[in-house]
Amino acid sequence: MRPATQKLVHSFGALADLGQEIANSSDFSEMVRTSLHLLLGTLAIRRGAVFECLKNSETLKCAALWGLSENYQPEFSISPVERGALLGEQLPAWTFNNTNSAFAGFFRRHQSELHHQAIELIVPMIVRKELAGLVLLGGKATGEPFANDDFEVIRSMVRHIGVGIHTHGLVQQVEQRAEENRRLYEDLRAIYRDTVRAFAAAIDIKDKYTQGHSERVGKYSEIIAREMGWSDEEVEGIAIAGYLHDIGKLVVERDIINAPYKIDAKASTELNRHPAAGYEILSPIHHPYADIPLITKYHHERPDGLGYPDGLTGDQIPLGAKIVSLADSFDAMTTDRPYRRRRSLDAVIEDFRQSTGKQFDLKVVLAFCRALLKEINGDTKDRRILKMLGKNYLEQPERVAKLLTELIRDLDRGLGSVTAGLS
Repeated sequence: MRPATQKLVHSFGALADLGQEIANSSDFSEMVRTSLHLLLGTLAIRRGAVFECLKNSETLKCAALWGLSENYQPEFSISPVERGALLGEQLPAWTFNNTNSAFAGFFRRHQSELHHQAIELIVPMIVRKELAGLVLLGGKATGEPFANDDFEVIRSMVRHIGVGIHTHGLVQQVEQRAEENRRLYEDLRAIYRDTVRAFAAAIDIKDKYTQGHSERVGKYSEIIAREMGWSDEEVEGIAIAGYLHDIGKLVVERDIINAPYKIDAKASTELNRHPAAGYEILSPIHHPYADIPLITKYHHERPDGLGYPDGLTGDQIPLGAKIVSLADSFDAMTTDRPYRRRRSLDAVIEDFRQSTGKQFDLKVVLAFCRALLKEINGDTKDRRILKMLGKNYLEQPERVAKLLTELIRDLDRGLGSVTAGLS
């Protein structure tokens, strides 16, 4: 093979390797170092460096060095006029002999350092009419001058490196914008959560006997959903639904809500309007979590069909509504009301046993009981349920843990029977 042909094949091979390195490498610094090494090796150049042009800055950032002085820390700058000079010229590379344009200022400013490092060529990396950076090259190891063919190879390989740097810059911009959008989204979500909590507080203020109820229901719902393996986004959605589940009470007369006795049938009918009213209030709002209006509407439905407003049964009831229903009932049973004292955990657990499959969904009860048992047994540092119940509420933890364990065992058997019946 003739030497010229060998050189051409070698150059094409180097370009192919360079293109693959730029396309496949996820490590920007490693990509630039390897690309520079390939460029230098192709033409047997002793030394070189790659500098990246920073956006909105005259400073050039050193991205890779090869063969220069040990501990070399170059500091180069390029003015807007000098950038324009490079973009306007058609020269493949700048040498100390072609410094007649506005770029001559760069040479004068850094002449001493360039001579000291034996830099002979400065090659601009121009991508889409933008200066991505500069490649500084020393002389060939043979001492021969650069030929026209060498300049073509240099220009092609430098263009590849420039594309890699330009692409990296675009990716960084996208990532920065994505991060800014993520922060904005988190801020908006925080504002939404704060607004929801404000609504919950407004709901509970209307009922002087149940202040804090809506927030506790939201937290209990969150605990149940997490125990059931829901995603973080789903957990946040069910918590919001818990906070807003009683928003329909805003249209119910305060005297009915605050009655210090069990209300009569007429008042009960009025109070029972609140789930449907809550649905009407929430439906026109575009929520981040689409099921919130339906959960609000159906949180008083029961698996046995005896709930309201629509008398739904079993799987007709959204799972989120079943979760909020249990959270709502648990808080009602474990807080004082004007016409009764709160119930003990023994009594609540017995209610769960009697009401599972009728008022409460079996899987939801199982999840809540498991979460509560973990807290009582100290299997989790997070004791959110016990904190909401209050310091002196759990008087006999060993007994309650035993009752919960027995209930979980029996419910697991019931769940197994249901599963076997479906298969």
